[in-house]
Amino acid sequence: MSAVLVILLPVITFMSVVPWGGCLVRRLRAWHIGKNIRDDEPGSHEVKQGTPTMGGILFLLPLVAWLLVLLIGGNTSVWPVLLATIGFGCLGAYDDISGLRDETGVGWKARTKFPCQLMVGLLVAVGAYWSLGRGSVYIPGTSLRWELGFWYLPLATVVVAGWANAVNLSDGLDGLAGGMMVVALAAYGIITYSMGLAVEASICSVLGGALLAFLWYNGYPAQVFMGDVGSLALGAALAAIALMSEQWLLLPLVGIVFVVETLSVILQVAYFKYTRRKYGTGRRIFRMSPLHYHFELGGWSEVQVTQRFVSVAVMVALCGTALALGFPR
Repeated sequence: MSAVLVILLPVITFMSVVPWGGCLVRRLRAWHIGKNIRDDEPGSHEVKQGTPTMGGILFLLPLVAWLLVLLIGGNTSVWPVLLATIGFGCLGAYDDISGLRDETGVGWKARTKFPCQLMVGLLVAVGAYWSLGRGSVYIPGTSLRWELGFWYLPLATVVVAGWANAVNLSDGLDGLAGGMMVVALAAYGIITYSMGLAVEASICSVLGGALLAFLWYNGYPAQVFMGDVGSLALGAALAAIALMSEQWLLLPLVGIVFVVETLSVILQVAYFKYTRRKYGTGRRIFRMSPLHYHFELGGWSEVQVTQRFVSVAVMVALCGTALALGFPR
């Protein structure tokens, strides 16, 4: 696959997806598939009540179509990405539907959701390990590969499920998760192509172009949200691509904002439970978590939070890309 095609794929995908995005938004609105704003979101978000959700279909369909084209063409290595996309997309769709039925917007309970995510993540890990022979990982900043053996399976499972949830937690402001994912996909597109993995690079290109088409409608003020069907599938697909390239130790750097967002939730919950048990009243580290809400409540506008977070994402993605390209294989 030529470099020209890989570069043009995002353009072709974007031009193909944007025209029917408006139709999807109208259909979702007509079917009353509107988001219920959760009680633990900032009060300023109440104006978003009823905004069409599950718009992730807009970028998932082109991705799945391209993966099927590659699969039919004999590129069997893409099926872990296909499994991650469809598997977590279905889990996200169920979560979205549960949230639509629940007026509080909570949706699927975590105690049953996470085990299902780990099961799908394990299937992706098993496929990458036994079917494709991906049982190692490059050490960032070196040309060394670390053979993990059986330990690859639990680690890869956590990577897939963890990144699905990291992107999901970051999807709280118009254009935020989508914008940062475009940056991460661009980084992995460059990394994979430089490694001779043109097929994986083409997947990044198609998904990136489709995601930019989605951002046409998701930019502030958003006409549609991606929903869990989109955010969970996005994170899982990126993790699967990273596993296929064996450059998944770079994920925390390339997607550091997603990591920080997730850590802010973990720290907030842990500290609240600890202080409630010790003092009788729960205390908080941040005004609200995930972290983007903390800054929004601190006076930054929604657009400012998104622009600044994406700017940081670009800088760290450049560092991660340079780290991967700086050492010969």
